Amino acid sequence: GKANPAPPVGPALGQHGVNIMAFCKEYNAKTADQAGMVVPVEISVFEDRSFTFILKTPPASVLIRKAAGIERGASQPNKQKVGKITRAQLQEIAQTKMPDLNANDIEAAMKIVEGTAKNMGVTIAD
Repeated sequence: GKANPAPPVGPALGQHGVNIMAFCKEYNAKTADQAGMVVPVEISVFEDRSFTFILKTPPASVLIRKAAGIERGASQPNKQKVGKITRAQLQEIAQTKMPDLNANDIEAAMKIVEGTAKNMGVTIAD
């Protein structure tokens, strides 16, 4: 975790009166094992300004870029292909994303992730 009080974290929490440094310390401690990954979070702020948060899974696009070893997706996804991932990598990403996707099984989750990959110009190799 590399959360710091700079935008977008500071202003978003500051307007709700949350202790920003306390949040950053807790978040960074919980995400220390996921260094370099984007880890979304859902924060609940209470009237006494205390808070709880739930970590989400990294965005599919981030996981796909990492698996394909690319910096960014294609600027014209249907015309240019920027990378490839294997069916096994696709399944692994779908497995990681499963808790946050509204998919009933791994097959449905794989289809969702495959759609994201195609929109990024990443092809799936069989």
